[in-house]
Amino acid sequence: MPMNAARLAEYISTYDVDLEHSLVAMQGDELRGVAMLGVRDERAWITRLGVIPTTRRTGAGKALMEGLLEQAEKLNISFSMLEVIKNNTPAHTLFLKLGFYEVGELLVLRRSPITPADPIVADAQRLERIDALTLVGRDRGTQPWTNQSESLFNAQEVSGLHLTLADGSRGWLVYQRQKFTLTRFIYKTEVGDPVLMAYAFLSHLHHQYPRLDTQLENIQVNDPHLPAFYQMGYVEAFRRIEMWRGEPPASLVH
Repeated sequence: MPMNAARLAEYISTYDVDLEHSLVAMQGDELRGVAMLGVRDERAWITRLGVIPTTRRTGAGKALMEGLLEQAEKLNISFSMLEVIKNNTPAHTLFLKLGFYEVGELLVLRRSPITPADPIVADAQRLERIDALTLVGRDRGTQPWTNQSESLFNAQEVSGLHLTLADGSRGWLVYQRQKFTLTRFIYKTEVGDPVLMAYAFLSHLHHQYPRLDTQLENIQVNDPHLPAFYQMGYVEAFRRIEMWRGEPPASLVH
């Protein structure tokens, strides 16, 4: 996942990365690795853990992880979250040894800018940022960190769609539009079939932005809307395992 300075700054802002409590591993004057700590109310997120390939298997990754957990404890945070790419056995094994446990499987989806079919007939209302974020709300349980409400509230260029179909089905999609990419989807079927509803709002979205790529992170593997994404040309790039350490705060559990 390549980063330049501007993308890293956006990442830090969007995901509430606490640089003061993030770590760099050094041996003398040489950089060995880096790991970042996201901090939100009563919870922490371990992210961007990376070790220089030539220094792997030297304990740098373990030291960084233990250091981040110590930093979280200093902040009186006992609940931590992370995601690991499926089949990354060394990292997965390390996280298990440090007390993390699996809670779910997540999909990373991509869609090239192909021309969609005509959008499904619907009463479609475009939502500006304030109305879109009002729909998302702030109390959505233990979502993956990237998809938590705070990530949407921190992001730029957020807007949405609210659709009502002829049969009375209703639903909405909130998304971020970047320069070349659509991303960061939050959606809900209020009434009706989730697959039909998802196909409807995706057909309207991609008809509106036919030249933009789409990149979605951390979609639950059991999401009932998923068949519509595949029908609309999305493909699975890879999978992640979501892992927790400790018990989630009561305020996050529905």
